[in-house]
Amino acid sequence: MAASVFMLLLITHFEFRTRRWLTVAMWLLVCAFAFQTPTSAQIVNYADSGRPERVGLELLQEEPHDIVYFTKESGGGWVKVVPLNVRGRRMPTDPRGKLRLRVISLEARNFAADWDDIEDIDFWESRLERETKEMIAKNDFLGAYPFLSVLIRDFPNRPGLRELRSDYLWQDAIHRAQGGDFEATLAMLEELHRYAPEYQPDALFRALSGVTDRLMAKLVQEGRLELAQQMLARLEKEYPAEKMTTIAKWNKTFLAMASEKRAAAIQAKDAKNYRLARKLARESVAVFPDIDGGEKLIREIDTIYPLVRVGVLQTAVKLDPTLIDNWASRRSGRLVYRTLFEMKGAGPEGGEYDFVFGNTTSSPDRMQLDLNLEPERLPAPLNEIQAYYLADVMAARAQRASPAYFSAWAAAVNQIGIDRTKGVQCLLRRPHVLPTCLLQIPVDGSWLGGKEGEPTGTYRRDTVNDDEVRYVLARAPQDNEQIKEVVEIRTRSASEGVSMLLQGELDMLDQLFPADAVRLRQSRTIRVQNYPLPTVHMLAPCSDHPFLSQSTFRRALLYGTNRKDILKGELLEGLESPGCQVVSGPFPAGIGADDPLGYAYDKEIIPRNYEPRLAKVLIAINENQMKAAAERKKETMPEMTPIRLAFPADNLSRVACEAISSQWQLLDLEVELVELPVGITYPEKGTADLVYVSAAVWEPIIDARRLLGPKGLAASEDQLVGLGLRRLEEAKNWREVRDQLLVLHSIANSELPILPLWQMVDSYAYRRTLRGVGSEIVSLYQNADKWRWQ
Repeated sequence: MAASVFMLLLITHFEFRTRRWLTVAMWLLVCAFAFQTPTSAQIVNYADSGRPERVGLELLQEEPHDIVYFTKESGGGWVKVVPLNVRGRRMPTDPRGKLRLRVISLEARNFAADWDDIEDIDFWESRLERETKEMIAKNDFLGAYPFLSVLIRDFPNRPGLRELRSDYLWQDAIHRAQGGDFEATLAMLEELHRYAPEYQPDALFRALSGVTDRLMAKLVQEGRLELAQQMLARLEKEYPAEKMTTIAKWNKTFLAMASEKRAAAIQAKDAKNYRLARKLARESVAVFPDIDGGEKLIREIDTIYPLVRVGVLQTAVKLDPTLIDNWASRRSGRLVYRTLFEMKGAGPEGGEYDFVFGNTTSSPDRMQLDLNLEPERLPAPLNEIQAYYLADVMAARAQRASPAYFSAWAAAVNQIGIDRTKGVQCLLRRPHVLPTCLLQIPVDGSWLGGKEGEPTGTYRRDTVNDDEVRYVLARAPQDNEQIKEVVEIRTRSASEGVSMLLQGELDMLDQLFPADAVRLRQSRTIRVQNYPLPTVHMLAPCSDHPFLSQSTFRRALLYGTNRKDILKGELLEGLESPGCQVVSGPFPAGIGADDPLGYAYDKEIIPRNYEPRLAKVLIAINENQMKAAAERKKETMPEMTPIRLAFPADNLSRVACEAISSQWQLLDLEVELVELPVGITYPEKGTADLVYVSAAVWEPIIDARRLLGPKGLAASEDQLVGLGLRRLEEAKNWREVRDQLLVLHSIANSELPILPLWQMVDSYAYRRTLRGVGSEIVSLYQNADKWRWQ
């Protein structure tokens, strides 16, 4: 190495004026490099014979340079130089004098050579162009692309570059078509047409027609008619029909398909098979929107037999409109059953509730709640309610021995009485800010003199299949336009539901990904609305796993979960969605700064950051703590078994849990994913250790116990949590309620009875021709009895 440095210093003391001296200098340098060890080898920038080796893609790792070749008479060899300032960047036809050079790695010294001693110059851009052409000839388009990109970037005005780039796109398109990759082929051909429309126009349009024809056939065969229609519409807009024979062919094909479906729809209508007729009529319009009489036939069938098809991610197993952790049960339960007090939205002071049997009044001191029955204004069978039965139900809810016992109601009520059979009076133990929220009780037929489980809502469940559940009117329709059937179709993913909605196979979607909501808002035929109340997503312990029972270990899991990355990247797909955020506790943060729903959330408690190193430290600390505790008790330390993480059978929960599992595995934890059966959101005992929960914590006053209490989702026995819940239920005014909820938030943040993840703002979509759905509904079927087709 010392010899090499000595030679370089020696050479740089001279300004070489002749080719002979330059040859000697390069020979000395090559000798110096030969004495270096392999670990200190450098790129050879000089040689006294031959030509430089071809290095392929590694050429782009070198600094731009030209290569000067010397004649045999002058001694031969070559040298890499800083790009030359030569007119036109071409070898002069009649050069005279000397050429000044700056040799690569010796840029600080000036060299010169006689033009008569120079045989040729390989300019940098010529070399890039040559490499590009050679790789294109070998069908190595991946290898050619970097060289072509550098040419386009650094030499945009180089003669022949436009043709070279066009050749690249054309040859790459042909190569991809031969491999059956028609989507990529179409992209290449269209890029070529946009870039150089003058390039072989007749051949280009023949290729475009052929590729689009194959691609359209493939899409139709796969049933992706929506994409086929979108592509055909775009082709009509961007290319002349006389040049693209595909356009006329597939318009004719789609019209024939639509006409066939329309004829079948009319035949099914005449046979009074209205379900099939409706399906075929909508498919006909989806295949060819401008088919004559298409919309008229749909309206005619809807008038005869109004029906709504709803796309859902999960069908319900249990119908209960009061469950906070089961979206499907809560949604479909509202269709079949009414609730004693139904939440209709969020007001300035907690939720707003409707008394299903009439109206309510409260005394000024909030010590008495009167439930006034109005049977004469109620539809059947709700008008059959009796005051004494209602009083018995409310009393049972306060009796510890009763299966219906609810501790929060028992702590609030003192006496229950009947007033002239027209109502029920409740005397409270202390003022309560919102006693109606404690009486969200499903109402079935047994309340009204019928059988237990009979529907009290507008519809009843009729037929249940694997992916389809039908709900039909439970009694005579209000008018001929009332929806006679609501059919829930389970989709494999939210994106599949969007496609089915756009294709006419569905009329409604009950739950959208934010990215899908953005996509659907651009449709002229679809309306998208947000639910006004967000859901809180969390992990709830559901076993006696010895490590999960330790708050230190749970804290480690939280630090080892990159919640922000999962939410923003995996679930929101990089989109900004107001209200969707990482949370630090079990209560919703609200959608905006002034959202009254956020009254239970302490914004000063910042969610824990993703700190995997700290997570590993906490895992080690927890292990030492458990080991010390076991030694004190003279017991064997529990073994670390795999963490079984359960999740509902929908793609949002699956994506989230797969991401969480991957991050926990980086902490050297073994994780097993457990997918729950359709419609089930809580695992059976002994089958999982944690469960992914999407909870409707819309009224924290009551939902705090339903979530964190000993009989709640988290089944927490923590004394601080229990004390916080009792203090909350003893609050006498809204200020005390808020103060105690903030304290409970702080306790939950410290003790972690649940692992908070994020808050999501969900949305729903429906056809604009469906009236009466509503825009501020907390449940999809809240106004189902008012739905009408326009």
